[in-house]
Amino acid sequence: MTDASPVSLALDNQLCFKLYAASRAMTRAYKPMLDQLGLTYPQYVVMLVLWEWHDTPAPQPTVKALGERLMLDSGTLTPLLKRLEQLALVKRRRSVRDEREVHLSLSDAGAYLRDQAHGLKTRLLCDSGVDLNQADALRDGLDQLLAQIRGLSS
Repeated sequence: MTDASPVSLALDNQLCFKLYAASRAMTRAYKPMLDQLGLTYPQYVVMLVLWEWHDTPAPQPTVKALGERLMLDSGTLTPLLKRLEQLALVKRRRSVRDEREVHLSLSDAGAYLRDQAHGLKTRLLCDSGVDLNQADALRDGLDQLLAQIRGLSS
């Protein structure tokens, strides 16, 4: 199914651009709240996963597992994790069995930060007037889209 009309190439008709613009707008909206926590948005998403793992331990809480969960490579994650370690929020330690494997855990300060971050999403959506049910439906739709697109590259 192809559409060769000039309208099909109009920027406003591109789903990829709408997703890109929405992602940038969401990141900008989070920034003031994350500044109060001393985190960047990429650091925040790393912390979200580590907080999940703190509640429900991952079988292998490694940099590799984190990269798979966030769809990021280790070259992107390593500087983020180093900075979070410098902030005393995360602990990294090499596996005794295989020193190529780096295990991750929260420090006490990292676990405590979760309490401060609790409710950011709700606050952001409420402050912006976004309907929570619509946001949930959009998230579910994006989950489906992501699964289908990832299926193309497998």
